[in-house]
Amino acid sequence: MRKINLNREIEKIVDFIRNELNSAGFSKVVIGLSGGIDSAVTVALCVKAIGNENVLGLMLPYRKSHPDSLSDAEKVAEILEIKSQIIDISPMVDTYFSNYANDADILRKGNRMARERMCILYDFSAKTNALVAGTGNKSELMVGYCTQYGDSACAFEPIGHLYKTEVFELAKTLGLPASVIEKKPTADLWEGQSDEDELGISYATLDEILYGYFELGKSETELENFGIENVKKVLKLYNLSEFKRKMPPILE
Repeated sequence: MRKINLNREIEKIVDFIRNELNSAGFSKVVIGLSGGIDSAVTVALCVKAIGNENVLGLMLPYRKSHPDSLSDAEKVAEILEIKSQIIDISPMVDTYFSNYANDADILRKGNRMARERMCILYDFSAKTNALVAGTGNKSELMVGYCTQYGDSACAFEPIGHLYKTEVFELAKTLGLPASVIEKKPTADLWEGQSDEDELGISYATLDEILYGYFELGKSETELENFGIENVKKVLKLYNLSEFKRKMPPILE
């Protein structure tokens, strides 16, 4: 994997956040604080950039969310001393599915939860005159591991250029809680969900393949030590999710 200067990277991201806000005429951000490492790192970076008084963290649990997710989110908000609020999305999500789609599978429900959360974030964006800061990392964005117009919707992505393994390293440098850094990554959209299980590949292997193929220009054969099936899977995910990384096509 590539080697980055973590302290210098923090400085670059802080400058990026400030520039994005200034160019849009805003001074505050609102962020979905899930209890996971990506949102924790994003919040910490925003606090460094604009001060904790200008950062609002919304915790948006569903009734089946793991209790550790909320407790870890609260811990991050407390440590960073940001304003925060808890809004239970269960009534909104359950009303839709019980009235109109009671046969929906867990994937549809998970996507609906992600989009409900983003609706709330954007409403608070209007309410507080703040920009929505995204929490996506490069690994997941490149393979489409996100909900279109759900967790992928935002005004800007402070850590969107960092691979997941780099986010973990940045979290340590920022001094975030061990409970956030060490727990298994999960979108927590249904009970027992694990990001790596759902992707079918570890983040360490995923990052090596993405970095090797797209940045170093290595061939599939040159990456076969990571498992040729893994390489083919990653490239397939990348190609099939291209539509998520582009604005909607417009006929010219």
